[in-house]
Amino acid sequence: MILNDVITEVRRLLQDENAPQRYSDTVLLGFANQALKRTSVLRPDLFAFMGTVACTENAVLQSTPTDSIRLIEVFSVQGGDGITETNREILDQSYPQWINDTAGACRNFMRHTRNPNKFFIYPKAPANQTLVVEYSQSPPVYDGTTAVALLPDAFLPAIVDGTVYLAESVDNEHVNSGRAELFLKSFTQALGVSASNRIFTDTEAGGLQPVNKQKIEEDLT
Repeated sequence: MILNDVITEVRRLLQDENAPQRYSDTVLLGFANQALKRTSVLRPDLFAFMGTVACTENAVLQSTPTDSIRLIEVFSVQGGDGITETNREILDQSYPQWINDTAGACRNFMRHTRNPNKFFIYPKAPANQTLVVEYSQSPPVYDGTTAVALLPDAFLPAIVDGTVYLAESVDNEHVNSGRAELFLKSFTQALGVSASNRIFTDTEAGGLQPVNKQKIEEDLT
């Protein structure tokens, strides 16, 4: 997906293809980038990025990179062993002195429930420890010809709808007519439906009800 293709579709829907145009390419490009940002907030899973975190030495509290929307997973020490997620509350209750243990290779991580871009590790980090992590990456500001990273091409119509909504929302006539709201609903519904459809691909049952073997046996007898 490139944003010039988004702008082409947006102009068609806005009926703004002929000169003099109501919106310049620069303005529509800005709206398209805003639509990407809004998408990343509504669906951070679509912008999942594998990266690394250089740990702060002798600290248990660590931070994701500056372009992170939220942490998704901590996989391993780079070049080392895997890391298991645990619960900080349970660790605090069962082993309250964990925070003071000697620094060593990370074995566990815990999410910071009040800050999606912070996490705890156990034990505290030694010097030069790097972790392999997955996080939701905030999209940069794109020009019209650079391919949008991470987001699949199938979401182009949703980005078009989001861009049209932003363009129409600054037009009093279309705000009053409900046209802006129409495209906003289309934008959010497309993202919501794609999220709910994950049950068909990300679960063993593929969205089907589990088979009740006992009921089948009863029906056959």
